[in-house]
Amino acid sequence: MVALLRRRLGAIALHTLLIAGGVVMLFPFLWMMLTAFKGQQQMIQDPLGWLPDPWRPENFPDALGMMPFGRAYWNSFYIATVVVVATLLSASMAAYAFARIEFPFSKTLFMVFLLTQMVPSQVTLVPLYVMLSKFGWIDTHWALIVPAIANPFAVFMMRQFIRSVPVELEEAARLDGANRWTIFTRIVLPNVRPGLAALGIIVFLGSWNSFLYPLIFLNSEDNYTVPLLLSQFKGQHGGLNYGLVLAASAVSVIPMLIAFLIGQRRIINSMAASGLGGR
Repeated sequence: MVALLRRRLGAIALHTLLIAGGVVMLFPFLWMMLTAFKGQQQMIQDPLGWLPDPWRPENFPDALGMMPFGRAYWNSFYIATVVVVATLLSASMAAYAFARIEFPFSKTLFMVFLLTQMVPSQVTLVPLYVMLSKFGWIDTHWALIVPAIANPFAVFMMRQFIRSVPVELEEAARLDGANRWTIFTRIVLPNVRPGLAALGIIVFLGSWNSFLYPLIFLNSEDNYTVPLLLSQFKGQHGGLNYGLVLAASAVSVIPMLIAFLIGQRRIINSMAASGLGGR
């Protein structure tokens, strides 16, 4: 009885702590959404006020009309989409090779491949810029798409999923005359769809949030992505009207919020199934 009471009290304390942590994490988002409806006068007279008085929904069309956010949204969306499709294809193929095909130094090569994740992206920024400039890709979206496809984490994640697929399925298909490509496309990929979906969401969010590479590689405003244009908008209007800046920020968060709400359960379940969420 005492042990049961202790477990219940521990569960209550744990959930209370998690709820409190969730509220703390949610507070900046709620503050941003409410401040997006505040007017400039209220921001000056009552900057700590919680609720807008009066409510100004006009901040959203005013902010979006000051700079080409529609173009930036399209740039970010199609760049993220291309990166997701290319990453899923290349990572799943590389992961299948590391998981199922025996070749010399495969384990060593895979370890070296994973070690590249420990190298900060800032270290390779200068040689990458030089290489892309020789290709003529500076101030083009290719400079954001091609480097993002090489994703060691994506290969590692898909390798974990592919290793969970029973080898007997592939052996049975091989006995029926299937080649490597047929086994990969008709046996392996259908069985790792949850992993592909979770990885696609993770890659999409990472591409949408990317700021450093667009800042370095893009010069023309027509090529700007949402984070880069938002930074420029903040520099021009941040000291004048925070309501407009936070209205633009709130709109930029919507695609990420939708993607996370749709895929959060799949991401958690996929990582638990693949062992990525373990020790």
